[in-house]
Amino acid sequence: MNQFDYIIVGAGSAGCVLANRLSADGRHRVLLLEAGPRDRSPWIHVPIGYGITHNDPSVNWMYTTEPDGGLGRPAFWPRGKVLGGSSAINAMVYMRGHPGDFDDWAAAGNPGWSFREVLPYFTRSEDNVRGACEYHGAGGPMHVSDITEHAHPLCRNFLDACAAAGYGPTPDFNGA
Repeated sequence: MNQFDYIIVGAGSAGCVLANRLSADGRHRVLLLEAGPRDRSPWIHVPIGYGITHNDPSVNWMYTTEPDGGLGRPAFWPRGKVLGGSSAINAMVYMRGHPGDFDDWAAAGNPGWSFREVLPYFTRSEDNVRGACEYHGAGGPMHVSDITEHAHPLCRNFLDACAAAGYGPTPDFNGA
């Protein structure tokens, strides 16, 4: 019979990181359980696969929310059912929460959760092609890079419309 020191249910971003941290020194045996398959689908590994994985019940729980008053209907709420969880089906996008959200959590009585207090954990996890700086790390386990391909013409049209409405681009949405 196998015995484990820890059992983690859910192999999404948090579950995988926790399993790695608990087992890294070799002192603990960790069982990481995931309801879905390994991330072998080619659609998980290319950004365009986002649209495919969102309609694939083999890797997506296909949830919907309760009806939303503003929408007048339920909203589709994709959640990953695969090794890597929802991060595996998010078009390969790495984006942190808004700093104000973290600061609100700290202000609500959760010490250690302000943006400045959690930022070192984000930077430590990164191996960002930009290199190490105030908002990014180098040498961490997660490779982070910017989009290097030319944007689809619809994306360019969207960005042009944003600029016309007075919203300029940001060169780094995980930066300042």
